Amino acid sequence: MIPGGSGGAPLASPEGTRAILRRFDIRPAKRWGQHFLVSPRALDRILDAAGLDAVDSVLEVGAGIGTLTTALALRAGWVTALEVDRRLLAALGAVTEFLANVRLVAGDALAVEFADLFQGPPGAPRKAVANLPYNIAAPVLIRLLDPTLHLVRAVVTVQREVGERIAAAPGAEAYGRLSVAVQYRGVPRIVSRVPPGAFLPAPEVESAIVVIVPHAQPPVAVPDEAEFFRVVAAGFGHRRKTLANALARGLGLDVRTVDAACVAAGVSPRVRAETLGLEAFAALARALHAALGDVTG
Repeated sequence: MIPGGSGGAPLASPEGTRAILRRFDIRPAKRWGQHFLVSPRALDRILDAAGLDAVDSVLEVGAGIGTLTTALALRAGWVTALEVDRRLLAALGAVTEFLANVRLVAGDALAVEFADLFQGPPGAPRKAVANLPYNIAAPVLIRLLDPTLHLVRAVVTVQREVGERIAAAPGAEAYGRLSVAVQYRGVPRIVSRVPPGAFLPAPEVESAIVVIVPHAQPPVAVPDEAEFFRVVAAGFGHRRKTLANALARGLGLDVRTVDAACVAAGVSPRVRAETLGLEAFAALARALHAALGDVTG
């Protein structure tokens, strides 16, 4: 049983979580988007999705009071638990006190160097497993998928809408800039929906558990990744405009230049960005490379 608050109640339960919150006089902070996991079923689904092994080195972002942390530590070789709210560190320390393979780190997930946080030997498989705060889920996920971290798997619980955006295919209503950014880095899949009642306090929306398996190499060839993401951002920056007009406005280029690049890339300048897949955006980035160099130069 995962350590709990009182009376043997596990942390992954309303009783266990409330006991810890009372013991350390903690009130969930809206500022940090705090919703503590209280569902054993959801916890099991996260762990199953992570596919943990004793040789794995795991980074958990937003460890909270340690509900997921302790479960990870019982399965992985090493766990680093990152938490920005220093009010929670005493509770987190008490819950993980007897787990020798857990390292607690106080820090901001938008500022710390993730590469410095992984424990274990250099060859240990790296995984990120986290219930991400809703308000920073997208930028934190993009940071976690940085190829220099060499993750073999990321499992994140996010707002359901965000999960649907991550996994959306071209043409879907949810498809957008985040879809392209994540899918350039890895293959995402929603493995489960999580109801509001799985958290304390309950959020107003459903959540989703998303597994992302990072690509060993990018699935498309681009001359410059920063330019590729600029093209994607420009394409989605004005969704009601045609692709050529959106790119011209977002990239500061003449429409005729963009039209020519679209033709060279085999893409109609009159479509909208939400219809384009990774290869089409990569082709546009290649076709616009020279023009973008002139702009930045």
